Amino acid sequence: MPKKKSIYDNSHITANSKQLDLLKQHFPNCFDKEGNFISHKMEEIVGNAGLELSRESYSLNWLGKSYARLLANENPLTLLREDKVHNAKEENRNSENLLIKGDNLEVLKHLVNAYSEQIKMIYIDPPYNTGGDGFVYNDDRKFTVEELQKLAGVERDEAKRILEFTASKANSHSAWLTFMYPRLYVARELLREDGVIFISIDDNEVSQLKLLCDEVFGEENFVSIISNVNNPKGRSDDGFIATSHEYGLIYKKNEPKIFGWKPDEKIIKRFNKKDEEGRIYREIDLRKTGDNDRREDRPNLFYYFLFNKKTKDLYISKSEDIPNGYIQIKPIKENGEDGNWRWEEKTALLKFDLLIPKYMKVRERWGIFEKDLLENKKNIKPTSTWTLKEVNSERGSEQFIGLGLKKEIFKNPKPLGLIQKVMEFGLDTNDTILDFFAGSGTTAHAVMALNAEDGGNRKFITVQIPEKTDSKSEAYKAGYETIFDITKARIEKASEQLQDKSGFKIFETTPIFEGYLDELEELNEKTTLFNGAELSTDELETLLTTWKVHDGMKLHEPLAAMDLGGYVAYGSSNTLYFMDKGFNVEALKAFVAKLDDDETFEPSKLVLFGYNFDSKHQREFKEALNNYTNKKSIELDMVVRY
Repeated sequence: MPKKKSIYDNSHITANSKQLDLLKQHFPNCFDKEGNFISHKMEEIVGNAGLELSRESYSLNWLGKSYARLLANENPLTLLREDKVHNAKEENRNSENLLIKGDNLEVLKHLVNAYSEQIKMIYIDPPYNTGGDGFVYNDDRKFTVEELQKLAGVERDEAKRILEFTASKANSHSAWLTFMYPRLYVARELLREDGVIFISIDDNEVSQLKLLCDEVFGEENFVSIISNVNNPKGRSDDGFIATSHEYGLIYKKNEPKIFGWKPDEKIIKRFNKKDEEGRIYREIDLRKTGDNDRREDRPNLFYYFLFNKKTKDLYISKSEDIPNGYIQIKPIKENGEDGNWRWEEKTALLKFDLLIPKYMKVRERWGIFEKDLLENKKNIKPTSTWTLKEVNSERGSEQFIGLGLKKEIFKNPKPLGLIQKVMEFGLDTNDTILDFFAGSGTTAHAVMALNAEDGGNRKFITVQIPEKTDSKSEAYKAGYETIFDITKARIEKASEQLQDKSGFKIFETTPIFEGYLDELEELNEKTTLFNGAELSTDELETLLTTWKVHDGMKLHEPLAAMDLGGYVAYGSSNTLYFMDKGFNVEALKAFVAKLDDDETFEPSKLVLFGYNFDSKHQREFKEALNNYTNKKSIELDMVVRY
């Protein structure tokens, strides 16, 4: 029989099952035949690599940590549905930008199959857990004490306490950490090896978040904590010190590609000269200053320049001799002692056309200056304190209002400048940024604005849960029943204002169909299965959307309908889906003929919707494939999926 599986099956998932699977995959010699871990063999591997085995450890523990690990490992419990009306619009049809409605943990778990190691940057602005920001831990998963005890690997008393706090809508540090851990854990899988994550946070949870990120991303991958001065006047309601900043935690996946910031207007103004070729530049003294600036400190950095004022000839000499008509120029310190140049002689020769002899009236001597070209100006390394006007919180509200939205609709939207500065140092012009706490939609707006500014082709993936707005709020009165509605409106209005033509597609998580999973625990020929034929066209398309992402296709990539002798299958470059009833001999013959005769048709995986293929048809299909050798010698993997 073909392989039978459900991508929603969590019966085998525990708090450490995926981690053990990885160990078994990469280090099979560290397990005995009963599957027990042999720790000393792993120690041998590490020891042979020249690494020291640390016996000291420090970790962050909280009530619910094992449960959080279980949540991180579980498969998604939802489906993905396309907003076909929105996505069919001309401006959205070919877009790679995404806005996804749903619980971000569920969305991340869906995305990880198709976008693993595809995201260059993640920016998130999670709940700060201030006590007044509305954060409470919500969890509708149903476990008994015994089930959680087994799956999370905890004692009965701890399992009981975990279930109590997950059911009580808590907002403690433990509740916040249990909420954040699985989201960060899955998000890390989405980052490219050169990717970075930037997390906005305030002092309520910054200490816990730093330790949590050390655990998820690795302490060695910490980049910096930014003090983002977003309220220069300070909060007037603070007790003793008026807080004027928030924080930004930056972590890398492995080997980050970070670009720094482009020179700002203040720096560009220093480039106040233009040469005969029209190049903008500034003059920088070639004389070295600071440490080791004496001749005896670095003798290789001391040499002479000889300059003829009449002929304008300039050359380098090691000799103290001065030819007639020439002026000797050497690096002299302020105290009159011999100093050093910043460049070795060979560097000066390579960049000779950038050197300018110049008489310095104040110092009453000649010097050599470098022509520092603006076009060669490297990006600036950001400091750990951001005091820029564009990161000010007031700017965020101004920009929100500037789109025709009332300030009261969304409290404290992040300013575009903050996200643009984050993107500037970590995102190239063709990269993708993910924001799974989309809020007012600032990240998507910032991507479009930066693309408009420099002609880039950055993409965004934004996720927002459809959290209901208060019926008495200005947002609700303005017609925005959920935060998601605000996110969508902001992106549309920003796109219109910027005349951005890139568009965006919308998808949402939706519950698995009623009765769909009721009888999947024991799949056999006698099982009375859910009737797949009762699914509507929309529901079958929802399954297809979910499955294609599970099989590695991007959400924006369409599936092609394929006529096989009157039976319609749906395919990508390497996967073909058989969803409907009615597959027969004619369809099989058409499939085989296409496989042999169509040069562009090279599927390696066939997925059958098990509810619409009874056991007899499954066997016949499998046997036909086994008994047939296709002309392309393609190995076909057939999976029956429920």
